[in-house]
Amino acid sequence: MRKDTTGTNLIENLREDYRASTLEIETSEKNPLNQFRLWFEEALKSEVPEPNAMTLATASPQGMPSARIVLLKKYDEEGFVFYTNYESRKGQELLNNPQAALVFCWLELQRQIRIEGRVEKLSKEASLAYFQSRPKSSQIGAWVSNQSHPTRGDRSELEAKEAELKERFKDVEQLPLPENWGGFRIVPDNYEFWQGRTSRLHDRIFYERDGEDWGKVRLAP
Repeated sequence: MRKDTTGTNLIENLREDYRASTLEIETSEKNPLNQFRLWFEEALKSEVPEPNAMTLATASPQGMPSARIVLLKKYDEEGFVFYTNYESRKGQELLNNPQAALVFCWLELQRQIRIEGRVEKLSKEASLAYFQSRPKSSQIGAWVSNQSHPTRGDRSELEAKEAELKERFKDVEQLPLPENWGGFRIVPDNYEFWQGRTSRLHDRIFYERDGEDWGKVRLAP
C-alpha cells in the first residue's frame, strides 16, 4: 500500500473542511419535498454532474443488501421514480421486498440527501409512455439486455442481438414495451438532509412522516 513520507497511509490523511453552506431547522422547509426541490434546483444551477444520479439500496427477502447508482426520472408528491429491468437483481429484490433507500450525494455543494420508503411498481401505461420517449438506441438497448444475467462470453452476443433488433425495428421509432421493463416509485417515509460543516459538526435535518404531515428534528452529526 502506498504511504506518504511520514509512513502514514495516504487514505488516512484525506481531509476536507466543509464550509460551503449551513442548514438550520428553523429555516428548512416544512415539507421535505420542498426542501428536496430547493436543493435539487440549486444542484442544477451549480452544474453538478448528473444531479439526478442516486444510490439505490435494496435487500433480498433474507436481508442481504445491495446498492447501485440509478437515475431519477421524476419526483413529485407521489414519490421518486426510476426505470429498470424487472428481472435484474434490483428489480427482483424490489418486487419481493418492496422497501428501498436512496442517497443523493452532491460533493460540489457538500450535501447529501437520504430517503427511505416503500416501493410501488408503475403501471404499464406509465412505463410505456416513458419508454417510448427515450432515444431509439436506448429502447433497443432495453430489449437487448437481459440485465444482471450472465452472458455466454464477450460482447459479441449483445452486439449481434442489437444488430438483429435494429434491422427488425428499422422502420419503427417507438418500440413496444418489453414485458420485463418498467418503472418503480419510492414513496418516502423519511428524509435526511446533510450539509457539511467545519470540524465535522455537520448539519443533519431528519423528516419523518406523521400521518398526512411531517415532523422534523436536528440529528447530532
